[in-house]
Amino acid sequence: MINKFYTSKWVILLLMLMSHHLTSQISEVGLELQIYPTGIIPTINMDHNFGDKHNVHARIGLNLFNHRNLGKQDQEKGSGFGFSLGYRKYFKEKFQGWRIGIKNDLWWNTVNWRNGINNPNEDSGQTKILVLQPTVEIAKVYRKDSWSISPSLALGIEWNVITDGLPTGEGPIVLLGVQIMKHI
Repeated sequence: MINKFYTSKWVILLLMLMSHHLTSQISEVGLELQIYPTGIIPTINMDHNFGDKHNVHARIGLNLFNHRNLGKQDQEKGSGFGFSLGYRKYFKEKFQGWRIGIKNDLWWNTVNWRNGINNPNEDSGQTKILVLQPTVEIAKVYRKDSWSISPSLALGIEWNVITDGLPTGEGPIVLLGVQIMKHI
């Protein structure tokens, strides 16, 4: 079932249309790094500011993780690619100071898992998952000329909406991040 999703012409067409619309109205571009207890998420970000305090944003990136024994299998390691769409509201004008936001990530992850490690009956395999990850975030934006840096804290949930293979870890997630953006 998940292989059909990976190769769906409709998903690819939708992403192409969304990226064209977003890139034609970009206000800022940059990089973000989020870390969480079992992984890291590096991304390329595009923001569209509107009004004096509002922003919609998109990002594409990688999800690199090692759930160790915190998942459903004894060991879970893997990676995947994905994208995010979200909205942010700033408390001060000109897109600086504190902001709050919501976003939703979709990650196409491949998880390599092992059970019964170092036992005669050790078992291993691979699971492909589509992860839906809604989060809320708070961040502080520091601006200098056309650059900004924003440390952030995000809280959310990882939900494996499509699983091809054995079940793997999902649940609450806490992410610490930093974003560096350039106004264009």
